[in-house]
Amino acid sequence: MTAPTPPAELLAAFEAYERAVQANDLDELDAWFAPGSETMRGDDAGLLVGHDQISDFRSQRGGVAKRTIEHIEYRPLADGVALLVSTSLFATGGRGLQTQLWQLLADGWRITAAHVTPRPRAFDRSIWRTVGDPLFQGAWEGPLLGLTVAVKDLFAIRGYRIGAGNPAYLDSAKAETRTAPAVRDLLRGGASLRGIARTDEFAYSIAGDNAHFGTPPNASLPGALPGGSSSGPASAVAIGQADIGLATDTAGSVRIPASYQGLWGLRTTHDLVPRQGLLPLAQSFDTVGWLTRDGETLQAVADWCLSYESSDSTASAAGQRGAKLPTRLVVPTEILAAAAPETVDAFEAFLLGLLAAGVVDAPIERVSIGELAGYQEPFRVVQGAEAWRNNRRWLEAHPGATGPAVAERFAAASRITEAEEQAARDALAPLRARLERLVGDAVLLFPTAPGAAPSRTADATAIDAIRTATLRMTTPAAVAGLPALSAPLLRVPTATGAQDAPVGVCFVSRAGSDLALVRLGREISAASAASAAATASTQPASTGE
Repeated sequence: MTAPTPPAELLAAFEAYERAVQANDLDELDAWFAPGSETMRGDDAGLLVGHDQISDFRSQRGGVAKRTIEHIEYRPLADGVALLVSTSLFATGGRGLQTQLWQLLADGWRITAAHVTPRPRAFDRSIWRTVGDPLFQGAWEGPLLGLTVAVKDLFAIRGYRIGAGNPAYLDSAKAETRTAPAVRDLLRGGASLRGIARTDEFAYSIAGDNAHFGTPPNASLPGALPGGSSSGPASAVAIGQADIGLATDTAGSVRIPASYQGLWGLRTTHDLVPRQGLLPLAQSFDTVGWLTRDGETLQAVADWCLSYESSDSTASAAGQRGAKLPTRLVVPTEILAAAAPETVDAFEAFLLGLLAAGVVDAPIERVSIGELAGYQEPFRVVQGAEAWRNNRRWLEAHPGATGPAVAERFAAASRITEAEEQAARDALAPLRARLERLVGDAVLLFPTAPGAAPSRTADATAIDAIRTATLRMTTPAAVAGLPALSAPLLRVPTATGAQDAPVGVCFVSRAGSDLALVRLGREISAASAASAAATASTQPASTGE
């Protein structure tokens, strides 16, 4: 049976589109995709819905590798509707597959849906610096047996250099002679090291982009920022290329990627997990943490790394396993006010669900913790002063080696005086004491981030505003050195309205209560899910009409 031949006008449209792809002609590509909110494009990174979202994706993609179309299959589906499936051969090797639904509109044939299967990649260099199968084998027994770890490129691994998200720094570094305790603990528990994952440069960012290696994908919201500075481990876990992300959190670098990508993320109590073998950003706040796709895995990691007899962290975490947290839940009013309206709505609905499910036996209180700028500004000063001291010698020896945004932050940090730093430290002391008193008999509860992950193509002014609001929400826990858990418990609408996106709920408790905090988060997550299921079961079934 002879395969049908595509109409000449359709074939011409396909060829013109392919020429635009090769030229990366964004205006032309926009024109070939049908306008409107129902147009779709999918690939291995996820699904984009709506012409505007697809256009935004293309503007930051940077074009595709040179290729030729090998073969085209055409199937007419209805009058003015056709399916084209084509295979492509890349000049540098490998094949790809393009599936396109074309529709004849008033101004000619246009693509209304497309799916791209790219050529296989060894690994995504925006996520990974180096990867193996595994890179390091863990113990052949233990509670973490079979799990794989993506290690943020700040931790020492014997035989490898620390790269800190910067190629010039990697070139200038020496190979490590010992593996960091935080890595060794995971290996002893049976987990294997999958690879070394990217970080924002020197961990001095919270967006997740990198001027040298690109931006890792956001597995939950295609086209959005992944969250930083633990962007590489977070994306590796969210995509399923690792089970555990070993990361750091100075001002939110575990919590924000977790919130943006629908992950569980624990920032441990400051100084609870040893920081030997960790390249510092700001020692007063730097904290080790973990990212996982589910609460059960996070609980297993925390239980092992914080309480087993051979752990380097045992002395600090002694007695944690059976610890109990207060049942009193409080919402800091200033943090909630910093969130976007759609996040506040989702969070308030979440609280109502907890009450309806009987998770708490008393009203959830609202408390004031003071103006958030009062936390963030002195935090910024102390963080900047320490970051400059830690990296000044290298930065002065390598001018122009960092990306523009990070260079700007270090430039500002270099101007902080000793008097300004001391004044900031003095300002932080009463704030730390205030939070310590508050969590003495309560657990704080609030949205992790202002809202869903912003688009990679958002303008600089919008990104800066989001960064400021985000840091104001994350710095109080960092100021007090408290454990903070982000659990993926909220969904909010996106700007396009085509899909919803994750936002975390953050739990903050007293120092040293990390294990109990993860247990509490899992209990509330389970109760919230049960409440949502019960509510859904009482809703009338749709007739589909």
